[in-house]
Amino acid sequence: MATFRHHPGIHYRVMATANPRPRRPKSLLAPKLRSRSIYLLPNLFTSASLFAGFYSVVQAMGGHFELAAVAIFIAMVMDGLDGRVARLTNTQSAFGAEYDSLSDMVSFGVAPSLVLYVWALKPMGKLGWIAAFIYCACAALRLARFNTKLDESDKRWFQGLPSPAAAALLAGLVWVFNDNGISGSDVFFGWLQMKWVAWTFTVFAGLTMVSDLRYYSGKDIDLRRSVPFMMVLAIVLAFVLISYSPPVVLFMLFVAYGLSGYVEWGMRRTKRELPAETS
Repeated sequence: MATFRHHPGIHYRVMATANPRPRRPKSLLAPKLRSRSIYLLPNLFTSASLFAGFYSVVQAMGGHFELAAVAIFIAMVMDGLDGRVARLTNTQSAFGAEYDSLSDMVSFGVAPSLVLYVWALKPMGKLGWIAAFIYCACAALRLARFNTKLDESDKRWFQGLPSPAAAALLAGLVWVFNDNGISGSDVFFGWLQMKWVAWTFTVFAGLTMVSDLRYYSGKDIDLRRSVPFMMVLAIVLAFVLISYSPPVVLFMLFVAYGLSGYVEWGMRRTKRELPAETS
């Protein structure tokens, strides 16, 4: 709207400006980009891992501990595939990362602790459920630390025992003893109770997850690089060993991996102490 003001000998025009309408702030992410940030293929593997973890809990409540242990191993395989599939197909997203973390908490945190509790820890009363809770809480802390230090950590090493490996350690314990007809309430040599063995493994796996020990991640392995013939032969022999006795081989494999962090820590400490002694 224009107004005219008159002064002697001077004529000029003053424009009255209306208040501008407030603009809505634009979204940082366009709608198409938000819709494309949820991809089907990697989330199928994540959903399969989540289902296997939930199935493990259901089978443990029904007393089918062998199926419960196998389901945790299946969840571990599915969890390893979803990330690789996302990277190979360039379908990584923030939604997939969050979904994967929540799935890991169920499959490798809640499920193993409940399986061990039902199998051997329940008769111990408070000590039993405290051990199960320690493992479950440490799994949550391990996942939270991993997510917050994702860009800072060395890709070649995990800080603390990975939650899938800890879950496989407990699942292998249940599987190998259940396969040999040993229950969580059995007693060996008249004094060694199986429930205390399960309690020790549960607390060990939980505390090792939140430790500062380094575990080899294998992320520096290039699957597209050529390998010598002996490497292919070793892979074939590994499949043969696993098929011969899956419970024993898998359990011993993850026991060795769980102890490898302590061995690596001891070797690094020894290397640091040797120069100090010689100087």
